[in-house]
Amino acid sequence: MTALSFLTDIESIAPTPILVAPQPVLRAVAREVTADDMALVKSHLPGMFSAMYKAPGIGLAAPQIGLGLRFALVDVADDGERNPLVLINPEIIDESEQLAAREEGCLSLPNQYAEVIRPLSVRLRYRTLDGAIEEMEADDLLATCIQHEIDHLDGILFVDHLSKLKRNMIMRRLAKEQKGR
Repeated sequence: MTALSFLTDIESIAPTPILVAPQPVLRAVAREVTADDMALVKSHLPGMFSAMYKAPGIGLAAPQIGLGLRFALVDVADDGERNPLVLINPEIIDESEQLAAREEGCLSLPNQYAEVIRPLSVRLRYRTLDGAIEEMEADDLLATCIQHEIDHLDGILFVDHLSKLKRNMIMRRLAKEQKGR
């Protein structure tokens, strides 16, 4: 049985609630995951994957569910397919000079989108669920998603990459929508 075997029954798993900005944990720097934290990390994965897939989203970081630990989920596979990644203590060790603009959204800023400019490709180092240290190259959508999720682990939201005017417009619109719920 693998650590992600629950994914075969993901539709029957209750999604973990996702926090919406301006929750303070979304602005805090998450602490590194230690060996002692692994059982806690693994216990949150089913609900986190369920929340991410049901949203639908392509990434979810632990602070978005109120957990101040450095891990995130990513899955940019096309509909009907799955390619789940769990990134523990991820760090970008290299990035391309070439930049790319891509429209981003965030499960913690529902229905808000803006174009963000980031490096087109990155080289990433992270721990796997079994504790191994891995490195991977990512480009295009996967690179954007990984950078977005690592930003969450550092207390940064995608709107922080925008002008103050655009950021304030989005945050006001979000507050208004949340008040109307």
